[in-house]
Amino acid sequence: MGEASAPRDSASQVARATLGLRDMLLRGVFKPGQRIAEIPLSAKLGVSRTPLRLAFEKLEHEGLVKALPHSGFTPNEFSVPDIWDSLEIRGILEGAAARLAAERLTNPAQLEPLRKINSEMEAFSSLEFENFGLYLELNESFHTGILNLANNRMLRRSLEQLYRLPFVQPSSRLLRHNSLPGSREIRPVAEEHHRAIVDAIEHREGARAESLGREHVRLSRSNLEGDLADRNFLEIVPGGHLIKVRNADRA
Repeated sequence: MGEASAPRDSASQVARATLGLRDMLLRGVFKPGQRIAEIPLSAKLGVSRTPLRLAFEKLEHEGLVKALPHSGFTPNEFSVPDIWDSLEIRGILEGAAARLAAERLTNPAQLEPLRKINSEMEAFSSLEFENFGLYLELNESFHTGILNLANNRMLRRSLEQLYRLPFVQPSSRLLRHNSLPGSREIRPVAEEHHRAIVDAIEHREGARAESLGREHVRLSRSNLEGDLADRNFLEIVPGGHLIKVRNADRA
């Protein structure tokens, strides 16, 4: 029993270390260029150093940290062009997911969960969003639902990897909805995109579904461009401290 539980305990420690370290990175606890000290971090996260090193390796693979020349790790730094490139790839992949969903749909009843999600999201639009966390979960569930219908493991793996980068996952801009200018204005547009994507999938219109999926991501880029004009923006959103912004990027 003891030997059987050891691997599970080790995996649990790696998972806890990975989640805890990722959260600290996105909250700006560590700055790019700063060597992250392992011993105090190990104590803070309540894990031994071996699981912590495995967590560093995992986050290095995700792109959130990078190895220093001699030893240790530091937070990775992203430029604004890095974010644009990541969003472009997200648009390509999510568009492909929508197209595959249209091509591989076997029963229109499979779309009912997506329609229910859309209805619940639209019901929030007229409220003050006291429980905005639920809206966030619904939005993520919609994108996950499209990916499920696409039924492509390699595509899922690629998107899940990409979503771990700052500002790239579908709900990243919504995380501080009350603080960001224009957030309430973009929701009806995003929700209309959702409805149109479901309609295109239902009618097996793969090319239309793909185009709508990519347009949906372009909405994210368009609004992120406006957000960067706000000097306080990167201070209030998760992952903002990892972005290096030049004056030209704010223009």
